[in-house]
Amino acid sequence: MSRRSAPMDGPSFKGWTRPGPVPPGGVDLEEGETLDGLCGHWRIFQLAKGNRFSVDDLVTAWYGTTWCPRAGRIADLGSGIGSVALLSAWRCPGAVVHTVEAQEQSLRLAQKSIRYNGQDHRMFPRLGDLRDEALFAGEAPFDLVTGTPPYWPEGDRLPAAHAQSVPARLEVRGSIADYARAAARLLAPGGLFACVFPNDQRERALAALREAGLLCLHRREIIFKDGEPYGLDVFAAGRRQDYPEDFETRAECPEAETPILIRRADGSVDPGIARVRLALGFPPGL
Repeated sequence: MSRRSAPMDGPSFKGWTRPGPVPPGGVDLEEGETLDGLCGHWRIFQLAKGNRFSVDDLVTAWYGTTWCPRAGRIADLGSGIGSVALLSAWRCPGAVVHTVEAQEQSLRLAQKSIRYNGQDHRMFPRLGDLRDEALFAGEAPFDLVTGTPPYWPEGDRLPAAHAQSVPARLEVRGSIADYARAAARLLAPGGLFACVFPNDQRERALAALREAGLLCLHRREIIFKDGEPYGLDVFAAGRRQDYPEDFETRAECPEAETPILIRRADGSVDPGIARVRLALGFPPGL
C-alpha cells in the first residue's frame, strides 16, 4: 500500500462498494502524470515517477480526523500533492481546509486534484514555507492541523531519485520540530495536531511536541510487517495550556494504543489495517 493507490474504475472493487460522492472530474491528465483512486470515488493526480501518496498519509489523516473533537477548520502543513488534505476533507465534508506547500510542482498537482474532486469551494492550497510565522495571517485558527514531516536530516540518508521526493524524505525545509511549532501557532483552543514519524525516532518526535508546548494525548504504532522492527508512529497532540496542570499524569498521556499491523508474516493484509482503510474509503485489501 505504500506505493499503490486504489483502482479507480467502477462503483465497486472485488466486492467492496465505494462510499461517498462521485466527483465532477473534467481535469485532464498531462504527460508524466497518473490519476489514481484515493478515497471513495475521489482521485488524485500524481507524477508517475515522482512523490506518490503512501500509508504515512493515510494513517495521518485517519488518526487526526478520528481524534479531533471538532474538525470544522483544517490545515495541512507541507501538504505535497494534497493527499492528507484530500483524505481529511473527504472524512469531514463540512470542513474548510487550508494547505501550504513549498514546491510549485506538487502544489500544481494538488490544485488539479482539488478541482477534479469538486472541492475548490472549501479547499485552499497555497505556496509557502510552513516555518513562516506569518503563515495564514488573518485566518482564524484551526481545529485540526496535520503534517507528515520528513524523517531524516540531510546527510543521514541518500536523497530520493526524483527531486520532488527529496523534501518529503530529508529535512531540507524544516524538521518535526518546525512542524510542531507551526501547529502550536495555528491551533484553535482545544484543537489537535496529528503527525507521523518513524517508530525508531519516537523520542525525537515526543520531544518536539513537548518543546512546542504540545501535549501528546495519543500514540499508535503502525507495523509494516510482522516480525520486522521498523514502522511508524502516529501522534495526536493538543496545546498543553488547554489541559489541567496534572492532566498528563491523571489521564496517563500519551495513551499508547494497540499497534496496527499492515502485513502478516506470510504477506497477507492484516484485518487491523483493513479496517483503517475502510474508514478512509479505501479498499480493505482482504
